[in-house]
Amino acid sequence: MANTQPQRVRSITEYHQLRGLPGPEHPLISVLNFDELEQREGSPTSLVLDYYSIALKRNFGPGLKYHYGQQSYDFDEGTMFFIAPGQVFSVEAAAGYKLSGWMLLVHPDFLWNTPLAKAIKQYEYFNYAVHEALFLSEKEEATITGMMQSIQQEYRANIDKFTQSLIIAQVEVLLTYADRFYHRQFITRNKANHEILGRLETLLDGYFCSDALPENGLPTVQQVADSLNVSPNYLSGMLKTLTGQSTQQHIHNKLIDKAKEQLSTTGLSVSEIAFALGFEHSQSFSKLFKSKAGVSPVAFRQSFN
Repeated sequence: MANTQPQRVRSITEYHQLRGLPGPEHPLISVLNFDELEQREGSPTSLVLDYYSIALKRNFGPGLKYHYGQQSYDFDEGTMFFIAPGQVFSVEAAAGYKLSGWMLLVHPDFLWNTPLAKAIKQYEYFNYAVHEALFLSEKEEATITGMMQSIQQEYRANIDKFTQSLIIAQVEVLLTYADRFYHRQFITRNKANHEILGRLETLLDGYFCSDALPENGLPTVQQVADSLNVSPNYLSGMLKTLTGQSTQQHIHNKLIDKAKEQLSTTGLSVSEIAFALGFEHSQSFSKLFKSKAGVSPVAFRQSFN
């Protein structure tokens, strides 16, 4: 990217100014139609927002480079992006390129003293945004568009004591629908997810057969996700859909399988096996083994005698 230092946008009003729009009707929330935005072209400018951005974007193609999410998009329908405060993104559009869709901007202060202030941080797609976008079918896109328009209608109405509660309720429903579509994506993108699962198996098999364990210990979920070029939350969500287990559970299961193999086919002591598997203390290994296998390492080995 041309600019290495991202530009921080501290308020929704500041973003409106940046895009050549009139000031927002409410300083802490705004609903924008991309048809109304000033189109830009040229080198991307990296931005860091101090508020949440939920966007439904259409017309992705070779004329647009979006430096956020996956590098290639295999769906022709709408794409949703979820940006939390502090995340970096940028857009580079070719001359004459026109993006359509909707964008909801919500400052954290708008959610203050409401249950959503805490709950919004629990939605996985605000964490996996660095690697994955959410692809929508035509029907799903119509649902999200309708909700964006409904929020905009309330946003543009006369502001009264009910405005915040009504908008927050609608935002919660929108996020819940997005959560449903996000988990649907694990199913509809079954082939791609199974390819990731295959790569995960190859990665872990190679790791557990190398000298990395005694030197570096167990791989972390973050390390595994980075190696697969997906985020930790996306990987765990995908694995739970496909296998019913989280990434951490998957790593531990691989560890226990390796431990069982060594306990049943070698004369190594439990301490030696624990060290070979990356544990500094054999007690930690024994505790994990018993929690997974139901018996201690010694009892498991004795069952083969």
